[in-house]
Amino acid sequence: MKKIYYREWGIESPRYWGLLAVLTVILAVAGFAVLHMEHEGHWVTGMNNEVVWGVPHVFAIFLIVAASGALNVAALGSVFGKHIYKSLGRLSGLLAMTLLLSGLLILVLDLGQPSRLIVAMTTYNFKSIFAWNIYLYVGFLVIVAAYLFTMMERKAQRFYKGVGLLAFVWRLILTTGTGSIFGFIVARPGYDAAMLAPMFIIMSFAYGLAIYLLVLMFTFDAEGRALGDKLLGRLKSLLGIFVSAIFYFVLVYHLTNLYGTENHEYEAFILLNGGIYTTLFWVGWVLLGMLVPMAILFHPALGNSRGGIIAASLLVILGGLAAMYVIVIGGQAFPMPIFPDKIILESGFQDGIGGAALYYSPSLPEFLLGIGGVALALGVTLVAVRMLKFLPASLADEVVDPHHG
Repeated sequence: MKKIYYREWGIESPRYWGLLAVLTVILAVAGFAVLHMEHEGHWVTGMNNEVVWGVPHVFAIFLIVAASGALNVAALGSVFGKHIYKSLGRLSGLLAMTLLLSGLLILVLDLGQPSRLIVAMTTYNFKSIFAWNIYLYVGFLVIVAAYLFTMMERKAQRFYKGVGLLAFVWRLILTTGTGSIFGFIVARPGYDAAMLAPMFIIMSFAYGLAIYLLVLMFTFDAEGRALGDKLLGRLKSLLGIFVSAIFYFVLVYHLTNLYGTENHEYEAFILLNGGIYTTLFWVGWVLLGMLVPMAILFHPALGNSRGGIIAASLLVILGGLAAMYVIVIGGQAFPMPIFPDKIILESGFQDGIGGAALYYSPSLPEFLLGIGGVALALGVTLVAVRMLKFLPASLADEVVDPHHG
């Protein structure tokens, strides 16, 4: 591989400033939504006694999971020794940090009172996976910052492989912790499954890579930098493999649940008669989020077209949001068996009443907060690549592949 040169994103077109202006407006609107929810209280949201994690948590968990997966691109170069991916490491680390910070910010602003974060940071219950995750998230940011330093500072490059290995292992632990948030909640039939942890890991690979592909293609196309078909082809093939792996895990997860009689009611709720959750599962997650992207990415013509890769990446991201909605909110909507094998005639808190939380309807401020987090991640990324040398000057085939031609 030829020597890779990095330079700032020097675009001066109205397209760049217009995009930043749009993202700024979205952030401002999201800020007003946060103030509205903080001032009025959570009664203005669609959340209730059953669904206490709403749409903001869907966006937040998606961004956190995608952050872990975005760093996987850098790991391909440092940990697995694939030289063709080494030039992609800087942007990979940057996206990992911006996505994670944006996801965490959504969580903090969804607390109702952001000052409650002080309690979470000073009072720890180490029997809770939430307490573990505080250390995992902060540690991830520190390690990725050090990882980027070893990439960008010549004198620190001797630590590149070691820090890269640490970052790779840490991101696996982090995503396992995120999936275990749900796997450890044994009171809810939709969450109590050890398979959720590895499933979240493979989901992170796909969602992080899909976002990475879109950002990479946009930044290079906007400034006219060369992006070779060989490197792009490898990335899209990886995306297809990761999406196929998600499909496998989802299939095994639900078949395993169906094997146990105690899970039949929950499976019927998600797969057959769960209303919006069933629709999002089959149409949003399975069809548009997995089957259609796989068909595009593995198609000999569509998979080799840049438009096809963009379409597949967008569908994977939308399917990921649908997946988080089904897992996070659908898992809460199904009633907890407070008194197993007993019939509850009346409950002021909807305990054990089938489908009571089906009527959760997300409010506009909840969506605005989630979209604001996405806008923040994109905005910070665009500013960072313009100010610092995160992007290679060229990723043409003859630059990244020594055997090209």
